[in-house]
Amino acid sequence: MNRRNALERVALIFGGTVIGGAAFLQGCKSADKGAAAFSLSKDQIAFLDEVAETIIPTTSTPGAKAAKVGEFMQVMVADCYDQKDQQIFSEGLVKLDTQCKSKYSKTFMEITAEERTALLNEINKELKVYNEGKKEGDPNHYFGMLRQLTLLGYFTSEIGATQALRYVAIPGKYEGCVPYKKGDRAWA
Repeated sequence: MNRRNALERVALIFGGTVIGGAAFLQGCKSADKGAAAFSLSKDQIAFLDEVAETIIPTTSTPGAKAAKVGEFMQVMVADCYDQKDQQIFSEGLVKLDTQCKSKYSKTFMEITAEERTALLNEINKELKVYNEGKKEGDPNHYFGMLRQLTLLGYFTSEIGATQALRYVAIPGKYEGCVPYKKGDRAWA
């Protein structure tokens, strides 16, 4: 190898590092200018926490509210969703509360935990029907996004990974066949 080839390779490696580093630092931020303007109020984040807590309630382990899933959703929707999905998500929060008011004559924040569960189960049935008839290019359903973000936010949080799942910070050897006992937690 001569000096010229060595310099070309070093420049290529260094250039890839700089370009790759910039892409890494930008993460999944949307290039859409309208998407960057998305934000939720503290009341909306509290609302998301309550919806998430209904989906993953506190039991013997802390629930979604303790994992601050509402704040996680705010960041994910702002940084990773395009403007169309952000609008669907925002309008979905209003739809959920409107559906609650029409059914219980109260806002979601005012109803009991049992009523919240019943309402979300009803909306989940609507989601299943929507997904069965969904065609290519149809918009996402707001509750599907909300439910997916709840699960992602909870199980990737410290609380979800270490208390709801079995967690090994530094795993040992790979064991392909580990006996499973009914009621065991999944591995993080």
